[in-house]
Amino acid sequence: MNESLTSNDTTPIRPGEELDRSALLRELQRRISELDEDGSQREGGLQEAAALEIEQFPGGHSNLTYLIRLGQREFVLRRPPVGPVAPTAHDMPREFRLLRAVNPVFPLAPKPFLLCEDASIIGVPFYLMERRRGIVIRREVPREIGGDAVLRRRISEAMIDTLAALHRVNIYETGLEAIGKPVGFVSRQVKGWHERWRRSKTADVPEIDDVVQWLGERIPEEPDAKTGHGAALVHNDFKLDNVMLDVNDPSRVVAVLDWEMCTVGDPLVDLGILLCYWAEKDDPEARRESISPVTTGAGWMSRKEMTERYAEKTGRDVSRIAFYEAFALFKIAVVVQQIYFRYVKGQTHDERFAAFGPRVAGLARAALDLARVSGI
Repeated sequence: MNESLTSNDTTPIRPGEELDRSALLRELQRRISELDEDGSQREGGLQEAAALEIEQFPGGHSNLTYLIRLGQREFVLRRPPVGPVAPTAHDMPREFRLLRAVNPVFPLAPKPFLLCEDASIIGVPFYLMERRRGIVIRREVPREIGGDAVLRRRISEAMIDTLAALHRVNIYETGLEAIGKPVGFVSRQVKGWHERWRRSKTADVPEIDDVVQWLGERIPEEPDAKTGHGAALVHNDFKLDNVMLDVNDPSRVVAVLDWEMCTVGDPLVDLGILLCYWAEKDDPEARRESISPVTTGAGWMSRKEMTERYAEKTGRDVSRIAFYEAFALFKIAVVVQQIYFRYVKGQTHDERFAAFGPRVAGLARAALDLARVSGI
């Protein structure tokens, strides 16, 4: 998702990504009660005649996200990208239902309000969720944080502590085990991402083949087949720019965003993703620039420190974390390739994607470098 939900962070809608305002307003007016906090039509709530305003959040390379103003209330609308998308990807109904299940037990997940599966409204399924306000760190350090090294460390700690809290949610007591299949999760992930690569590649990249072989030979031990012991709720895209921070106290997390790929399984997949995106100053350029160079600055915890804090907070064995970090780098390479594939095929004309091709091999080489020094 990657949208920063602060007070003045939206932009005019990009050409080709407009929404049918009239059809959307009719649908929201028809289902107005679903948009109120408790489904009531109390005084001060939403009104059927409320004006509709639409703006776009500029961040993100995948799903499209809009600010919806309806009367005095604001919502976030999520929809798939324009053009053909990979099978099973960008599943708005699944993401809506995930948020509906996760929000009550992990309130940092935004509350969803309304799901529309009728493609005749804006051309694709979409849903509306609550808007939260705060800071989202992307490729530059926000002014609220600046060069404060102590604050940067506290934010680093908050990232790990939030991830540990997510993984402490008991998926069996809450019924969340039903959203996925914990046993065989990592093996399916490796195979699935390899298949995504085959469907989207535009040129041979030998490094990708080497990474896939290395991962396939080192699949970690799975959770117990009967009890699922060791499995947890997995966000599956937990990183700095999917976490929103309090404007007044940036060391406090106020939201975790982008639950599209959430499932249940091996929680170290989440830690691997966080580490993969947590660039350090000595990383190769392809890794720093293809992701975000923010955490290469002074004050941010190192990946080693992050891993140690996670182990301390959760008690989990992190001795094979290099597998998960390399897997995450491989996944990012595939995501970049999927976006580049859409650009090459003319399915998107966003010029941001024109230079994505060379990034794929660079990320794959970073994964291989990690694999070769891991000792596992």
